Amino acid sequence: MTARSLKYASPFLIYVGALQAFLSNGWVVFIPLVYAWVIIPLLELFIPANNKNLNEAEEELAKQNRVYDLLLYAIVPLQFLALGAFLYSVSFVTQSTADIIGKTAVMGLLCGTFGINVGHELGHRVNRFEQFLAKALLLSSLYMHFFIEHNKGHHKRVATPEDPSSARYGEPVYFFWVRSIGLSYVSAWQIANNDAVKRGFQKLSFRNEMLRFHIVQGLLLALIYFVCGSTGLLLFILAAVQGILLLETVNYIEHYGLQRQARQNGSYERTQALHSWNSNHIIGRVMLFELSRHSDHHYLASRKYQVLRHHESAPQLPTGYPGMMLLSLLPPLWFWVMNKRVGLFSKDQSYAQG
Repeated sequence: MTARSLKYASPFLIYVGALQAFLSNGWVVFIPLVYAWVIIPLLELFIPANNKNLNEAEEELAKQNRVYDLLLYAIVPLQFLALGAFLYSVSFVTQSTADIIGKTAVMGLLCGTFGINVGHELGHRVNRFEQFLAKALLLSSLYMHFFIEHNKGHHKRVATPEDPSSARYGEPVYFFWVRSIGLSYVSAWQIANNDAVKRGFQKLSFRNEMLRFHIVQGLLLALIYFVCGSTGLLLFILAAVQGILLLETVNYIEHYGLQRQARQNGSYERTQALHSWNSNHIIGRVMLFELSRHSDHHYLASRKYQVLRHHESAPQLPTGYPGMMLLSLLPPLWFWVMNKRVGLFSKDQSYAQG
């Protein structure tokens, strides 16, 4: 393991903290939450962003280094181990209401950062094994349809009015949650139905991936209810919802107010780095496996996380993703910080926001 790849093992600090939280009581339960939502945002206010890209030789070495992939693969069994520890703790161990709330929030953090975020990275791979791992991680957050809609919907329609996952200028995050979650789910069904028909099958046949996803998720919920009862089931659902809201909050900050130019024929200009908000703040980058270098991800979705690049043309967030996510929860402050940035960037790029 090289020094550069070793830094991507640091997200496992949250995992270790989460396991400790599930096995403990009192203030220890809240350590992962304080680390993720207090310490990291504060540090990123003072640590400058790092715009440096790998040179060609470094990038080639990083592509060939299997450690980057193995770190992601390891998260799959660890995620389900954590889920088991969480369910055992909240279902069979007597504890305070505060501890239960804290542990559910910690599991929600894992659902968002490990379940959906790493599932997102692996979901862009063409290897069937890696796609299977992606779906398994999304299962742990009850958001398997994200695999369909994100890859076949969002990446085609990003930064257009047709994309549910692109936040509109002046749209509060709470309104965005409802619109994005609801319309993305509908979109996933439409895409899966069309795919089934194109392959010569009925829409509601077992060949419809959305139908298979619902069956698998239903079986997981039934298993949890059978083993852990209604309390365990309810708390798992609450944790999964938190993970989903974390994802949708990330979606909100990634494309807020940005829009691709429409052509006369009704199509849109090619997706470029300038159609996603970027953050080069190093702690958030590492903790989220470079998700915050989002401009390059949309510019070339097949590029693996360890070689994502900074683009000078990409609009930059004032701090890292964790801090911006917290800011988005206060719409007046979010608009005060971001609307002027959208306006200045739009003027520089010579296109108007919708």
